Amino acid sequence: MEKGVLYLIPTVIAPNTESKSLPTDLVQLCSSLDYYLVENIRTARRCLSAMNISKPIPEITFHELSKKTEESEIAGLMQPLFEGKSIGIMSEAGCPGIADPGSKAVSYAHAQGIRVEPWVGPSSIFLALMASGFSGQSFAFSGYLPIDKKEKTQAIRALEQTAFKTGQTQIFMETPYRNNQLVEDIVKICSPQLKLCIAKDINGVGEMIKTDTIQNWKKSKPDLHKSPCIFLFGNN
Repeated sequence: MEKGVLYLIPTVIAPNTESKSLPTDLVQLCSSLDYYLVENIRTARRCLSAMNISKPIPEITFHELSKKTEESEIAGLMQPLFEGKSIGIMSEAGCPGIADPGSKAVSYAHAQGIRVEPWVGPSSIFLALMASGFSGQSFAFSGYLPIDKKEKTQAIRALEQTAFKTGQTQIFMETPYRNNQLVEDIVKICSPQLKLCIAKDINGVGEMIKTDTIQNWKKSKPDLHKSPCIFLFGNN
């Protein structure tokens, strides 16, 4: 029996932006799938419903694939592929496999000779990089910074040094309710000449993308509390 295909299905990063962010052909694909592995079942149901797919949502099987999913569980979750059924992977927001546990399923698929097909969609990381004015030739994404104060300070300094020495754009993020504290830490720790881009609520109604020096950010710090943000250091 021919194996199914593992489709990487993008989701919106801001509410009610399906028509702006997702390709129209994606609706047809999602209408054909019966089985999804998703980071958040409620979010996945809501996104598919907003896309107006033709298949009734109650007829679709959803299983959670999150950071809590053990490696030993992956084979069982992927079993439909070996029965000729295709599977859709959906992140809670953005593109699966990028800062997302969907990579676990993708890695397993490659090991089993299963075809993986990514679909185009929004990624807050890459949209922020595009709009920052920093180098898109050399960049690194470091994910979440440490919570421990000493370790976080060391991480911020290391990112700053890399940006200055190599010109490589440094991209990172924080839990939304700690955004304001992160900005306070950055402006205290970093050189006044370092450039910081803050990309807030990308594609959303409160979108703000601004690049400026630490010296100028000190004078006017935005309120980022509970807003999804991407932070970037640059040296150009």
